Formats: sequence, C-alpha cells, structure tokens
Amino acid sequence: MHSFFCPSPLRPVAACVAVVCGLAALPALAVEPFTLKDIRIEGLQRTDPGTVFAALPFRIGDTYNDEKGAAGLRALFATGLFKDVRMEVEGDVLVVIAEERAVISSVNFIGLKEFDKDTLTKSLKDAGIGEGLPFDRAVVDRAEQEIKRQYLTRSLYGAEVVTTITPLERNRVDVTFTMTEGEAAKIKDIRIVGAKAFSESTLLGLFEQSTGGWLTWYTKADRYSRTKLNADLETLRAYYTNRGYLEFAVESTQVTISPDKQDISITISVREGQRYTVTAVRLEGDYLGRDQEFKDLVRIKPGEPYRAEDVAQTTRQFTERFGLFGYAFARVEQRPEIDRASGQVVVVLNAEPQRRVYVRRVNVAGNTRTRDEVVRREFRQFESAWYDGQKIKLSRDRVDRLGYFKEVNIETNEVAGTADQVDLTINVVEKPTGNLMLGAGFSSADKLALTGSIKQENVFGSGNYLGIEVNTSKYNRNIVFSTVDPYFTVDGISRAFDVYYRTSKPLNSQGVDYELSTPGASIRFGVPFSEYDTVFFGVGVESTNIKGTGALPNSYLLYREEFGQRSLTVPFTLGWARDQRDSALVPTNGSYKRVNVELSTLGDARYVRANAQYQRYIPLGTQFTLGLNSEVGWGKGLGGRPFPIFKNFYGGGLGSVRVFDQSSLGPVDVTGTYIGGNRRINLNAELYVPVPGAGNDKTLRIFGFTDAGNVWGEHESIDASSLRVSAGIGLSWISPVGPLKLSFGSPIRKERNDRIQKFQFQIGTAF
Repeated sequence: MHSFFCPSPLRPVAACVAVVCGLAALPALAVEPFTLKDIRIEGLQRTDPGTVFAALPFRIGDTYNDEKGAAGLRALFATGLFKDVRMEVEGDVLVVIAEERAVISSVNFIGLKEFDKDTLTKSLKDAGIGEGLPFDRAVVDRAEQEIKRQYLTRSLYGAEVVTTITPLERNRVDVTFTMTEGEAAKIKDIRIVGAKAFSESTLLGLFEQSTGGWLTWYTKADRYSRTKLNADLETLRAYYTNRGYLEFAVESTQVTISPDKQDISITISVREGQRYTVTAVRLEGDYLGRDQEFKDLVRIKPGEPYRAEDVAQTTRQFTERFGLFGYAFARVEQRPEIDRASGQVVVVLNAEPQRRVYVRRVNVAGNTRTRDEVVRREFRQFESAWYDGQKIKLSRDRVDRLGYFKEVNIETNEVAGTADQVDLTINVVEKPTGNLMLGAGFSSADKLALTGSIKQENVFGSGNYLGIEVNTSKYNRNIVFSTVDPYFTVDGISRAFDVYYRTSKPLNSQGVDYELSTPGASIRFGVPFSEYDTVFFGVGVESTNIKGTGALPNSYLLYREEFGQRSLTVPFTLGWARDQRDSALVPTNGSYKRVNVELSTLGDARYVRANAQYQRYIPLGTQFTLGLNSEVGWGKGLGGRPFPIFKNFYGGGLGSVRVFDQSSLGPVDVTGTYIGGNRRINLNAELYVPVPGAGNDKTLRIFGFTDAGNVWGEHESIDASSLRVSAGIGLSWISPVGPLKLSFGSPIRKERNDRIQKFQFQIGTAF
C-alpha cells in the first residue's frame, strides 16, 4: 500500500499518482514538517470518528511529518476496520480518507445437520466471522476449507460447502454457508495381513473402529477416523508386545475409498516376528547403592514371555523412585539383548540418576479467578526442599481434585546458572464452577421428581462452597442450604453448615395421607488424617413432626402418643471415608469405604445409629468389571427408649435389593405400612460388560446382578434364611440427558406377601 502526501493546494489523488508514475526514477514526494491545525476524517459510514482519532499516533498541535503519516496508516490498518486508507495534506490540515470494510450482517447455514449450529457459530466468530465483525474474504475462504476438513474427520467425504456473500445496503453483507453433507462413508472391510499367531477376528476385536453393528448408529464406530486408526494400531502393537513379540511392526496401512465415496476398506500389513521369553533382568548403571530396593520394583518376570507393559511400568517406577531422592532428571533406559536362535531375551535396565536437585520456587500460572493460596495449600512439595517426585504428583492430583480447573499440569524448569535447582510451575486452566440447575427425574418408585439448585464451588475464588438445593418426589422432599470452607484451619480441617427442611412418606399399601417433616441444622468438620482418609464429626439439631389424621399407621400413632407429635433430636455424628475409585461416575478399579455413626443423648429421641459401606471394583481384562458392594446399618434406642421410628432403615429397589418394590422390605405395620427397621444388610454384585457393538465405551454398559439383603425390626432375629435374594440383568448409560439405570430380574428367595417389581429404572436430567 503506497500513500502519497501532496502539498497544498489540495491535489487530487489521481494527479499525485500520475506525477509519481511519470517520475518513477525520482525520490517520492515528501511533505515538509508542519504543525497540525486540524485533522479531518472523510468516508466513514458506520465507524465512529473517535475510533480513528484514538488510533492515530498524533494529535492537533503536534508536528506532522512523513514518518508520523506512515505510522498513522499502519495504526489504522491494524484496526482491521478499513479496506483502504489515504492521507492528504491541505495546508496545515490533514485529511484522512478511509474506505471501510464491509461488515457482516449475519452468518447463516443451510443444510447443516452434522454439527451443532451454536457451536459452529461460536467457532466462526472466534475466527473473525460473525455478526458485526469486518468482512474479510480471505478469512471466509479459510473457514470454508476448515469446515470441509471437519466433515472429512467425520467420514463425510462427499460433503460440499459453498459460501455465498450477499451485499446489503450501508456496506453490509450476509455470509451464507450451504452444506450438502450426503451420507457418511462407512467402513466396509478391515483386513489384517500377516497375522499368524492370533486369529484376525481376535485382533479386530481390539479395535475401536469396526465394520458395523446394531449399535453403530450410537457409537459411530463404523466411521473412519485416522486418529482412531492410529489408536487402534497402538492397541494392536501393545497386544503383540505384551505377549512376547517384541519385534512386532506394522509395515503398512492402506485406506481406500469407493468411487461413490460411501465405502472404506482398510488393509493393515503386519510383521509378527518371533516370540521371546525373558531369561533374566540385569541392572546396570548407578542405583545410589539401593540396588535391592530397585530390584523389588521390577515387574518383569524371567521365564515368562516378554511384556512391554511390564518393562514400561518398571522403568516408570524406577524414574519415580529416583525422584523421591531428589533426582528430577534421572534417565532409565531398557535395552533388550536378543538371542534369535533360542527365542530368548535378557532385559537390561540402565540407570543414570544425573544430579540431585532441590526446588527453588513454586509458581502458579493460569488462575485468572482462583486465588494463589487456594492452589498452593494443596501442594505437598515445598520450596527450598529436595525435589520429591511422589509429592509433586500428589500435589498435582490434589489440585486437580479441587474441580476448579479443566487442566492441571506441572512444568519442571532448570534454573539458569545453577546445576542443582529447579523451579516448578503449575499451569491451570480455569473452568466455570457455578451451577444454576433445573432438573427433572423419573423413577419407577418416586415417579416424577423436580429438582433445582444454585451452587458455587469456588465462591469469589476462595475455594469455599455455597449452595441451595431443592428436591421433590413422591416419597421424599427437601430443601437444603449448605456452605463448606475446606480450609477452615491452615491444617486443612474443613467446616460445613447445613440448614434443611425434609419431608418423607413411608410406603403404604393403602395410600393413607401422612408424612414426617423434619426441619434442622448441623455443623460438621472434616479432619484429613492422610492423603486418602478423612474423619468427619459434627453436631446438629432437628425436630421431627409426625403429621397425620386418625388413619395414621399404628406404629407411628403409638410413638406419637407416647413421646408426642414433635420429637427434638440433637445428633452428634462421627464418620470416616476413603475413596480410592478411579472414577466416581463409571468406576472400573479401586475401592470406596465409609463408616458413619450418629448419636443422640439429648432431646426427646435418644439413640445410636451406625452405617458402614464397602465397595470394590475389580477389572477383569480391559472390558469387564466386577463390582461388589456391602452395606450394614444398625440402630438402637438409649435410656430405655425405643429406637425412633423416623430413623428406621429401609430396603428394596434400586440401590438396595432390586426386583423388590422400593422401601418394601422389613416389618409391616398392622395398617399395611412398610415401616422399615433398625437393622439392615445389603449385598450386591454386578458384572459389567460392554454393549455388543459399542466397543470399549464405558458410558454404556450391560450388567448382570445378584442382590441379597433385608431389614429387621428391633425384636426380630437376623438369620440367613430371612434374606431376600434376586438376580437379573440391567443397563447403565450415561446418556446425553443424564444418568440412566434400569434393571429387570426375578426374585430367587422371597416371601408370600413381598411386593415384586421386576422392572425398575431411574433417569435424571438437567435442562
């Protein structure tokens, strides 16, 4: 872009251009420096003149020269608002002539089905294409090509995208993307050539991608993706190298598409090599005089086939162990010594601990909202202390478990000019921690339940929790106000306040109208005794009102006549929890344990109530998971008083013994009301398997279950013959509208008057 500065009187631009073209060999015309008396803007239609004045690097009264003119042109073009800008001098007045870019009036999509419109609109706006933004044809063309590329990633090889620009009055344009998506190309055939040790069907069963099945409409596993294919090839490689084939290689991969762009064929050529057995493991290098300690970490077993997974795990544990002693940059390399004649291999592990270092400084970056102290107090690696890899990993995990960040990463940087110092930088990416939710749930027991909540997990970046929850269902309703300070003390003791109002209706076969209402409040503290164990204790006060008419169940009527309609309770609570599951939503490994004791020695109701639970998830291969759960509840009245009936345990239904109606196990009142009991046992076993055709998708799983349990009253004896037992199958799905769980089964052991509900389900959604 050339600009020409013409001396007064004002000369037409064309004349300036003609003069310059005619005198091309001469130096460009220059303007003598002068003091600006005025700046005049011409050509603006929508842009505010103040925007131009703000961008110019000079003001009225400044000395103007060619350098300042060039800087002004650069500044105005940098705004992105103008297609062309010229500057002319008229006496001591500068005239800025601007030709504005067209502005995008709207962005429209025709034929869009594969992508979400709102998401695509936001992505385009981030790229510079959106309502009210300057129009740039080059940016639009790049966006069109990117949309086409995204269609290819979803196997829509026949998709076409045509961009139409429609001029409007006042220098505006409409941008319209017209999509012809067509049908997605499907994987018609996958072949593995060169496999001899394992059947082709076995190897293809490892792949996420497949040739189709009855659930591929949901999993889209029959759509080709280069990224997924690469992941499948890594899975294939791991399968072989974990079974002794350490020289296994994928020699080539051919992907062909039919002329009509609807069918894809994949051919994978592999070289298996021979199978090797490990005869010995040898340690070389410097192990800090702790050779035996490192040998105990070795997972490679002589006499068994070579397993790359065991080798990788061993080297990783070696590196982590070096980190415990301050060697942040230790190198551990494995070198197989192969004897092809005998099919044997010696695994050599060579270690170079490098140098020991300590942490000079711990920095926090990326926290735009959360205070530094909220992140720092989770750190177990301290400044000016020796580098400890285990403490650093624990620190990262603790920060991640806060739930305030989308990403948490720790960088280790050497300090320039030193040989024994590093700086740690924990990089976080903030995510929204507030939640305004309206929800609905439907279950075979509670029917329609409405919920609503306002929650803020990180109030003002302090790490404190504040929430209000409302829940309503046929049998249970509540409103709860809660606040939690996770670091009430500098030692990490948490404090929580709850204020609540709950109502419940025990299951009654005659549909009598009565309920228990319980307003209350509590305070509790959580004391971390280790990185995984927390002990809770607290105290509360609540008042239970037994509401009802003359049709009130006899057991409730008798309790009310003896102790009054209202019962004041002052419960003290003590509990312990340890959660070591790999996921709270779809666990496949680990355990969960908890014990809770509630004791009331003051007020009208005096009792002790205890509940203990143990869960264990055992992975059976890569696709199957066995889940075990046991829960025991026990309660007893104190001071010669009976156990309060409104503190009874209930059993039956989802979360307890399936197939039996919700809360229908245990003693029955003379009026037919299921009143629960002061003792309860639940035993559950579930075997989770992937849905055929869904690959390894753990959000959609089939399970077989066996449940056993019951509830007993205060004067009933507990024996195995009174346990109710059921078995069946079910489906667990983390669906787009919320968690769904349904089961169908039959009772194995039941009594004549038990209420049976073979099909049970529950679904929740937020909208």
